[in-house]
Amino acid sequence: MSGTRVLVAGASIAGPALAHWLRRRGAEVTVVERAPGLRPGGQAVDARGVAKEVIVRMGLDAAVRAACTDTAGAHLVDADGQVLETFRADDEGGDGFIADIEILRGDLSQVLYEDTRDGVEYVFGDRIAELTQDADGVDVVFAGGDRRRFDLVVGADGLHSALRAMVFGPHERYLRHLGHVLAFYSVPNEFGLDRWLLEHQEPGRSALLRPIQDATRAMAMFYFASAEFDVDYRDVAAQKALLRARMAGLGWLTPDILAHLDDTPDFYLDQVAQVVLDRWSRGRVGLLGDAAFSSSPMSGQGTGLALVGAYFLAGELAAAGWDPDTGFARYEARMRSFVEANQEIGRLNARSREIPGPDAEPSPDFTGEWFAELVGRAINGVELPDYAGVPDSGAPAAKP
Repeated sequence: MSGTRVLVAGASIAGPALAHWLRRRGAEVTVVERAPGLRPGGQAVDARGVAKEVIVRMGLDAAVRAACTDTAGAHLVDADGQVLETFRADDEGGDGFIADIEILRGDLSQVLYEDTRDGVEYVFGDRIAELTQDADGVDVVFAGGDRRRFDLVVGADGLHSALRAMVFGPHERYLRHLGHVLAFYSVPNEFGLDRWLLEHQEPGRSALLRPIQDATRAMAMFYFASAEFDVDYRDVAAQKALLRARMAGLGWLTPDILAHLDDTPDFYLDQVAQVVLDRWSRGRVGLLGDAAFSSSPMSGQGTGLALVGAYFLAGELAAAGWDPDTGFARYEARMRSFVEANQEIGRLNARSREIPGPDAEPSPDFTGEWFAELVGRAINGVELPDYAGVPDSGAPAAKP
């Protein structure tokens, strides 16, 4: 086993998934998370195509499926609740609009944490305050005062990655706003929701209700078009005021959903954005997941990219003998076109939700063969090597 020391920033999905593969390849892994513990709930996320194979190779297929939302499908409805269009979870072999593996972000995070906690050091309630790298390693100062040295550092800390800003520069260089804002929060299931997602759309905005495992609750979601986004993502009061203003008069069940806005425990609102960088590494510091290549919720593939990226990143680093220049470069070479296909889908879906106008681009025609080919590349556009000859313990290592 290598004994290579790797620090991973972020304990949502990308971070623990990477920790799983790094420890199997022989690394000593520390995951630092600024939150005091795992964050529960969150939006429903999906795994399709090659991402499902990664879950199988992790040995977590049964655990992930047991935690799924068990959503049967989705109904697009009018203002009176009449069904206009239906999508089923078994469409496209389970890789359609509603995937057969659909799970709340927090529940998937919990599965990954339980899988790795005995072989990985988790540090909650702390963050990287400073880092300095040289030819042989990275010196890290934590906000809590601890000072440690690692061989490699990976940022898996999301769209607003603090590590990315520290090493690569300000967020404004890399965030690409797609002209929409997303909000979600849990509400009491007083709407008779039973295994079916409901969505009501008007030009430039929509409201959704989706089931979760706890049948007494439901997840509410809103999208609305916004050419600019200048609300601080930490200013919850301003975010709620913005949501109320933009959803006024939408109809359907919207007023009843908004009535729970002030008593929900898990409100979230942020811009729909992508992250675009020329490179995902600098020296001994690399990026993974939304921190490196957010495709936005409009793609439905952010979790898949994180899982596949974690598999490649750990495999390529180990195959390169933990040399960062070679390992990071090979990881990026394998992932780049896969990422670009998923980001293109995100941009197209965002464009399809724009408010029609004389200067607006035509809405994409999703019935063409070109789109089916793009979806194929976005779901199954990479092959997973077996990494023959690369160490693989296949089981958790001893706890550090």
